[in-house]
Amino acid sequence: MDTPLPPGATIGILGGGQLGRMSALAAAQLGYKCHIFSPDADAPAKEISAVQTTAPYEDIDAARQFAENVDIVTFEFENVPDATLAAISEISRVRPSVAALQVSQDRQIEKSFLNDHGVGTASWAPIIDVADIATAIATTGLPAILKTSRFGYDGKGQLRIDQESELVTSWGKIGNTPAILEGLVDFEREISVIVARSADGTTETYVPVDNVHRNHILNTTTAPSTVTDSVANEARRMAVQIVTALELVGLLAVEMFVLFNGDLLVNEIAPRPHNSGHWTIDACAVSQFEQFIRAVCGLPLGDPSRHSNAVMTNLIGDEADTWTKLTAETGACLHLYGKMEIRPGRKMGHVTRLSPISCLA
Repeated sequence: MDTPLPPGATIGILGGGQLGRMSALAAAQLGYKCHIFSPDADAPAKEISAVQTTAPYEDIDAARQFAENVDIVTFEFENVPDATLAAISEISRVRPSVAALQVSQDRQIEKSFLNDHGVGTASWAPIIDVADIATAIATTGLPAILKTSRFGYDGKGQLRIDQESELVTSWGKIGNTPAILEGLVDFEREISVIVARSADGTTETYVPVDNVHRNHILNTTTAPSTVTDSVANEARRMAVQIVTALELVGLLAVEMFVLFNGDLLVNEIAPRPHNSGHWTIDACAVSQFEQFIRAVCGLPLGDPSRHSNAVMTNLIGDEADTWTKLTAETGACLHLYGKMEIRPGRKMGHVTRLSPISCLA
């Protein structure tokens, strides 16, 4: 794509969750239509998109037809089958690239990629078969976290290992699938940086933010982080380093641990809009979702500066029932995702509370 995608063009989005929904809203603001591909007939993104395809991600014929009816394809989550992506990429441009997506789909590949590019992570070791267990423990020590190589998010596919005798049993609990054993990190806080990269290599980063998790699910994000300027600058530098090494066109979220000495270790990367960037909708002139659409469609990247400080709080499960109270709260910006069924642990929406910008970076 040598020229920007013009208004009126159709963006195909693989995935119909809240990230797709908010991306489609940003796309509409810029004059684009969205075509959502999702197996869920009631996916949140479908109710605000121009066109919808309801089919399993494994349905190659449906994926090809989808690709033929859009001008470019992107995705709102990583777990799209390789065969589906290959079929789509034969017909339509995919941004970010399939190669960049495949790095983030597999924890073994992701950790190797980061380490090969000089980016620090927690100690880790691959587990492919039972013979790898002793070597893995020797590498990471105990306690450690056993994580499936693929299809894990919000704490799913993860088990804590305190004793060597637990590892074989725990590996069985995750189906004896390829996994990594990751050493525990003694960290002072968790932060993330969202970086956008255009096709010409231009990058823009949002301020690092502080993240607090509850039951392995993001609870709050505070913007900006209160880390020192030197740590914030290094976090941004690392994010740019990673997105450049991936040659990614789009958006990348980089989750990091801040150690007590100020060093940074990368925990995970995600080549898409991220939960820790939702605050940008209300606190920045250009949200992460608009930035994502700009990058994918070949538009100039926007200014990621914020005009307010913000605290974003996820509404999990029945916390969404507080919506009437939240709509009456001064300075609170409520976002509900249109999910009809409330379930424990399900992200139903979020609320962002704004305050005047401070002298913090």
